[in-house]
Amino acid sequence: MEMRKLGTQGLEVSALGLGCMGLTAVYGPGPSEAEALQVLDRAVGLGVTFFDTAEIYGRRTNEVVVGKGLAKHKGKVAIATKFGFDLADALAAGRPRGTNSRPENIRAVADASLQRLGVDVIDLFYQHRVDPNVPIEDVAGAVGDLVKAGKVRYFGLSEAGPDTIRRAHKVFPVSALQSEYSLWSRDPEAQILPTLRALGIGFVPYSPLGRGFLTGAVNASTLGEFDFRRFQPRFQPAALEKNLGLVETLGRLAREKGRTPAQLALAWLLHQGNDIVPIPGTAKVSRLEENVGAADVKLSKDDLAAIEAAVPEGAVEGQRYDPAGLAMVNL
Repeated sequence: MEMRKLGTQGLEVSALGLGCMGLTAVYGPGPSEAEALQVLDRAVGLGVTFFDTAEIYGRRTNEVVVGKGLAKHKGKVAIATKFGFDLADALAAGRPRGTNSRPENIRAVADASLQRLGVDVIDLFYQHRVDPNVPIEDVAGAVGDLVKAGKVRYFGLSEAGPDTIRRAHKVFPVSALQSEYSLWSRDPEAQILPTLRALGIGFVPYSPLGRGFLTGAVNASTLGEFDFRRFQPRFQPAALEKNLGLVETLGRLAREKGRTPAQLALAWLLHQGNDIVPIPGTAKVSRLEENVGAADVKLSKDDLAAIEAAVPEGAVEGQRYDPAGLAMVNL
């Protein structure tokens, strides 16, 4: 698979990474550990070298699974993880208590993540969400100290706004920003991408398939009782019904090219710039193989225009998060 550079500090990864959140329960019960380990191993076999996890995923269990699955591939892969949520009593309460990017917490999370992952250094350490109570300069300085100490290689941000990105980058170089971006969520195009390119920062789109919606396999009957998408505005019945029409058009274009809707959506993202590394997630080997196939899809200008016409900017019904979630992005 093609390799791409994230930032100018030396991080180089496969053009497609693997978002590992779904390897522990989030869209319902989740796969067994054996199934999760099979996905991780197959991803490496397909040329994927970039794996994304976080302290909060699976309430601190996701990193353990990822570390176990990638243990035999040390030195061949890059693992990104994240800090920044207040997980005090989260196991009992069922959800975090907001954000916590105080330097002492950043250091504690780094040490705990190293243990759970079973590695000597974290390849990319993201602030999961901007903490309005801690100056971003303090956050960048704390991660910079971890880099100097040899515990972290590269610094990243997630869902940060342009001003925050610039302020952080002045203190310690930011290698990558991870934010939602897909045909289904085009917000980064206006200000975020220009800011990143001006500073030489890479972009890692999460949910590049619209939380599975752009695969064409998601509808009201496929969302389980405990699937968190049931609580998101775009998956409410009326919005979902309208949005399904967009996927139908994308599916027709995909069939014309002998591809799947997911492959077309990922290929569109890959064609937005060689500084972009999407991280589609899956808990199934078959879906993994399908997604990786998108790296070989070549699109002409006419193809790109047709895809964008099928899912026009602003045509998606509903916000990507509920009000509480929206209050934590683009800060």
